[in-house]
Order: sequence, then structure tokens, then C-alpha cells
Amino acid sequence: MPAAAINASIAGLGKAGITREATPPARELARLAVLDALADAGLTRQALDGLLICRTSAATDKDLGLDLQRTLGLRDLALLEIVLCEGASAIAAIQQAALAVSAGLATTVACVFADAPLVPGKRTSESFGRIKSPSGIDGLRYSAGLFGGAAIYALAARRYLDHYGANEEALSSVAVAARQWAMLNPDAIFRQPLTRDQYFAARYIAEPLRLFDCAIPVNGGIAAIVTSRERAADLRQPPAHILSMAQGHPGTPDARGFERELSTGGRIAAPALLARAGISVGEVDQLQLYDAFSISTLLSLEQYGICGPGEAMHFVADGGIAPGGRIPVNTGGGHLSGYYLQGMTPVAEAVIQARGAGGDRQCGKARTILVTNEGGRFDYHAALLLGQAEHWS
Repeated sequence: MPAAAINASIAGLGKAGITREATPPARELARLAVLDALADAGLTRQALDGLLICRTSAATDKDLGLDLQRTLGLRDLALLEIVLCEGASAIAAIQQAALAVSAGLATTVACVFADAPLVPGKRTSESFGRIKSPSGIDGLRYSAGLFGGAAIYALAARRYLDHYGANEEALSSVAVAARQWAMLNPDAIFRQPLTRDQYFAARYIAEPLRLFDCAIPVNGGIAAIVTSRERAADLRQPPAHILSMAQGHPGTPDARGFERELSTGGRIAAPALLARAGISVGEVDQLQLYDAFSISTLLSLEQYGICGPGEAMHFVADGGIAPGGRIPVNTGGGHLSGYYLQGMTPVAEAVIQARGAGGDRQCGKARTILVTNEGGRFDYHAALLLGQAEHWS
């Protein structure tokens, strides 16, 4: 869809929980987040005629279903769906909401993700654990000890470091930069300084990924209200206009030389995203990237053309993504030091920056913001370009 055909903005942002303490179940967190987003926009429940529920394949979010509409007390919806695209579900839902609003299928749509995996007295790894089948292809993987997301992404990290002749300093620079931003964000979970010595003193989760290379799970929910630009202009908050949208799903590896461990769906999405907005990557002011693991940041910088192949590690080591660097990246601390609520984490920070509401971490330039989501092992990818209303109205 050409950028001119997208008539949609994010007009409300709501949060609930975002804590590592005990909370109500995911469904209640979702309800509270939607109500907070409506209040943020100055709307009531009666204004909603669409509800999109973001889901992953995790066992921890099964509490969220279509009956959330009843939990919220909604009625007469024109749009109600579960959007399942792994870690790319949040942006996929917002894209679907934008298309529906632009086509007149709905006027005001809430997109919500919530999760409550953390239970007092239970290890995080146990909370995210699943029953593993010893049969089929997955059985071979499990028998080799390849469990969990960290192990899968560790393969990509190891391949990147070996391919470009780098060491783990490349990863540490990503984690330290994320913490520098988180120190400016009152909502971040980890706000104390992180030195390189502290980074390297931390245990391996899956070599070469250490503790601070991995996302911080929380219990919480985030909701975004999508409506038309015209309607958003009359609401309580400065809207974040949706300038462009794209997805990219690599599928089966082919013979074109794209190595799975060194390539993401951003390779597919980036050209379409920028072309639809009619801008170059040099006109993007800041990046809010899905960074469940530090290697994701390095690969995204390269896939979107901020850096050439193998150059992101040097760019980050030189302070390129830290406060005061060449381009702000994950200004709320991202998943590594802020909080991990799947694809809604970068979406929320992008909306805050577009509003100019970032406080101490607010960037001087937020005219155009790139937001990405990743799912699987770089299997699923979705992206948005958001723009400040004062520049794009």
C-alpha cells in the first residue's frame, strides 16, 4: 500500500504492570492496558469498534483469547481477531489495524499484548519452559542440547563473530549502550550503570551470549489505539502517524548467498518500507529495534543499511547508538535493559519519542522513527515508519 493510502495514526498508548513482581493474569493486564490507552487518547470504550489481540506461540499467553472483548465490556465490534506472528505480532497487528482504518472497515482499533510469565519463587527459565518432544526434527535439536531462544540466537551470534573476525566486545557494546539509555528511563527495569567489566563477569546463558545480552522478561501489558489521522488530530495526545509498513519472511534458505545466521527479514522489508515512504535510510532519525538478544541489534543495523555488512560492531563500539551517538537506538533501554513485552516494547518507545514525551531520554530529532519486530530465529519480521504529526500532517 503506498504511503499516501495509509490514513492511520497511533493516538493512544496504555500500559499495565511492567514489573518483575506478581501481577494479575495476562487477560487482566490486557484489559487494564486497553483502558489506559483509551484514557490516554481521551476516549471511552464505546469508541472502540476493533480489537486485535497480539499473540505468540508461548504457553504463557494462552490466557488471551477472543473473549477479551467480553472482559473489556465491548460490544458491536466490526473487527476482532487474534494476530499470531511470533515476536512480530505487535507490529503485524498495528499494520492490520491501519489497513482496516484506511479501508473504512473500522474507525478505532485497540491492539494489545500482555503476558505474565513471572511467578514468585519460580525461575524465569521454568516460566518460559515447554514440554519438549523427542520425536521428529525438533527431537534432534533437543537431543543436541539446543533449548530455548538464547541457544538459537547464540548460533547467529557465534556465526557473526566468526565470520567477521570479531570477539565478544562487539556484543558488550550493544548491552552497555542499551543500559545507558535505560538509565534515563524511569520505566526501565535495569537503571544502574553497566560497565564492560560487569558485562564480562556475568555468566553465559548460551555462549557467546551472556546475561546482559538477553531480554528482561516482565509481567505487563501494552496497548495502542489506531485511528485515522483526522480523528487522531482531535484527540488528547499528539499522534504518531503511520508513514509506511512492511513485512519480510525469509522462509527456506535459498542459493542467493543469504546466510540464515547473518540475515533477517529486514533484508526484505527495508527497501519496501523506505520506498513506500519516499525517503532514504539517511532520513530516519532514530531506531526502535526488536532486541531480545544483542546480536539482533547488530544485524538490524546492517539489514536496514545503517551499516554495511560486518560494520555494525565497529559503529556500536564507537558509541554510534548510545546517548549522544550518531543515531539513537532503543532509547528506552530496549528489551535488554528496559523490559521485554515482545514487539510492543519498541512500539511504545517510538510513540513516546514521536510525542516528544521522553523526558531525559527525549531525542532532539524524532521526525521519522523506524520500528522493527522479529519472530522465530529471524523467521518473521515486521516494520513501521512512524512520524511526528507536526512534520507529516
